[in-house]
Amino acid sequence: MTRWILLALLFLGSFSGQAQYKRNLNFKYFGLTLHPKGDDNAELMPLNPDGKGYLVLNIGASVGYEHFIVPDKFSVKAIQAFYADCALRFAGFTHLGVRAVVFQIGRHSLNGGIGPTLVYRRNWSELDGYNVSTSFFGGSPNDKWQYKMVWYAGEFEYNYRLSDRTDFSTSFVPGYPDIMSLSFGIRYWLKEKIKE
Repeated sequence: MTRWILLALLFLGSFSGQAQYKRNLNFKYFGLTLHPKGDDNAELMPLNPDGKGYLVLNIGASVGYEHFIVPDKFSVKAIQAFYADCALRFAGFTHLGVRAVVFQIGRHSLNGGIGPTLVYRRNWSELDGYNVSTSFFGGSPNDKWQYKMVWYAGEFEYNYRLSDRTDFSTSFVPGYPDIMSLSFGIRYWLKEKIKE
C-alpha cells in the first residue's frame, strides 16, 4: 500500500510546474452499499433493513485529493476510505484514477472516472455462518484480511456548488453485479497556485 501512496504523490507532484491549476479536497460519509442481487451473507449484516442484503448502511469516511490537469476538463484523483463494512468489521479502499467532467451547467456538474482500487476488510471467515463461495473477496479462511484489486473501478460524482469554494458532493460506484456504493459530503476547492 505504501507503494501506491508514493506512486500517487510522485504522479501528482509531476504537475507542480504548471503555471496555474485547480485542486480540491473532498470529505465524504461512506455510506450505503447496494447488492443488486441481494447477498447470501445478509444474516451477518446488522444494518440491513430489508433482511436480504439489498441495501446496507456503512459507517465510515473517505478523503480524496483531486488535481486538474486540464482545468474544468480532466483530473487525477486519489481516495482513501476507512469504514465499518456490512458486517461492521474494519474495511477500506485505496483508489487512484483519472477523471473527466461529463457536464457542468451552472451550479451542477457530473464527473466520471476510472482507475485501480484496492479493497480490503477483516476476514469474514471468522464469523459463524459465513458463505465464502459467493463472496466478492474470496481468500483463505486462515488469512487475517480479505482483499481484492479491482483494476477498472469507476466512479460517478455529482457536485452542487454551494459557494465559491465549497460543493455538496455525492459519489456512486457502479460495481454491478456485486457491490454498488453511495457516499456524500463536501468538496472543498483549494486556492489556485500561480507560479511566479
